[in-house]
Amino acid sequence: MTATVWTLLPPIIAIALALITKEVYSSLLIGILSGALLYTGFHPLTAVETTFTIMGDKVGGNINICIFLVLLGILVSLVTKSGASRAYGEWAVKSIKSRRGASFATSFLGMFIFVDDYFNCLTVGTVMRPVTDKHKITRAKLSYIIDATAAPVCIIAPISSWAAAVSTSLPEGSSIDGFSLFLQTIPMNLYALLTLVFLMWLMASDFDFGPMRKYALDHKNDDLENLQETHVVAGKGKVSDLIIPIVVLIVLCVSAMLYTGGILEGASIVDAFANCSSSTSLVLGSFFTLIVTFILYIPRKVLTFGQFCESFTEGFKAMVPALMILTLAWTLSGVCSEDYLDIGGYVSSVVHGDSMITMLMPAIFFLIALGLAFATGTSWGTFGILIPIAVAVFGDTLSNMLIMTVAACLSGAVCGDHISPISDTTILASAGAQCNHIDHVSTQMPYALLIAGISFAGYLIGGFTGSGFVALVAGVVLLFAATLVIRAKCSKQA
Repeated sequence: MTATVWTLLPPIIAIALALITKEVYSSLLIGILSGALLYTGFHPLTAVETTFTIMGDKVGGNINICIFLVLLGILVSLVTKSGASRAYGEWAVKSIKSRRGASFATSFLGMFIFVDDYFNCLTVGTVMRPVTDKHKITRAKLSYIIDATAAPVCIIAPISSWAAAVSTSLPEGSSIDGFSLFLQTIPMNLYALLTLVFLMWLMASDFDFGPMRKYALDHKNDDLENLQETHVVAGKGKVSDLIIPIVVLIVLCVSAMLYTGGILEGASIVDAFANCSSSTSLVLGSFFTLIVTFILYIPRKVLTFGQFCESFTEGFKAMVPALMILTLAWTLSGVCSEDYLDIGGYVSSVVHGDSMITMLMPAIFFLIALGLAFATGTSWGTFGILIPIAVAVFGDTLSNMLIMTVAACLSGAVCGDHISPISDTTILASAGAQCNHIDHVSTQMPYALLIAGISFAGYLIGGFTGSGFVALVAGVVLLFAATLVIRAKCSKQA
């Protein structure tokens, strides 16, 4: 049953069960097992064996991400235990006077940490959670701000792990320069750009609608202090004890990306970022940040040696839920991969068998990328599948339609990743904000789908006009109109 319509069944089962039962672990596991049963011809024992073979391979292949999460969890625990987070929260309450200020500060930090979406999600949540809590910004809204400034920012940042992934997604032997193609897709990446514009409007107007508004009303009287981390504050850390480790982490992670990309062997900065190993770099950066934190805390007796060591187990425990969901999400992605059910092969056959005219291709690729990323929870895998197909459709030369179609692939992939319950960035945004995962998914989805609809319309217009600039202008105009209609409708209901 490989490369057939049946390959869509496992992710559909997992997603549907997660939304219905609100139990992510069991839903993912059932989806994985259903895929394994399809692949093995419904042989139960072989299906279970296949499941754990895939799981072992996926965890092994992503072990650096797991290590990074644990190290970052330890760092978060240290900063919290030291009292630095509390000190920062007290300082921020005095300095940031409004909900809008807290929201904008959170989003700007998210945009600043553009080198990697994993790093972005957890760091922004850790730093800004005390501030947003003080200003009664719900954890669901914080999750959305984190998520909206993670992948959508990374996919339009020339120096990021995402740029490297896109640049290497062209088919083997292509004469097109991958990095040059990526740069030209940036102004045509409608979903990413419009998401950031929409987020700015939401924060400036201090406005919410749909499930996000209902969630805020339902949790209006919640005591957010009760949602704070359970770590015991043992030290008397200052604001600098939070700022210094975060700045060091950013600097060392970026430096490690340059190092693993061959900067010491004579590679240029652009080439070093394009060829770096982002997962290895994050591990190196976070490990040496822990050493710097030790030197910062212990001699000044911010924490005792025993308290410092306690944070190792506390940090690991804090990351167990995210690690568990990531492991299951990776396994489901593996079941759907080319080596097993081959969802990509089925999508490829559908695209190649379609006789639609060239003008519709950007909109078609956007929808296919959205659906594939939503089903598999991976944007990288999605554009890795679709970009070679786009090149096959339009030829191995840089044309406006090829650039717009590749931009549509990236845009749809980010959108699908943004709304998928099994996406790693969605999971990490929930973890970073310490928000219930399904609450984050259900409140974020209407916002994302609104931008998705506008992006689809923009790509239709861009396809017929042959201009990515027209597509972007049309998207901005449609977004402006949509916000006016939504605001007017909500005013009537109030």
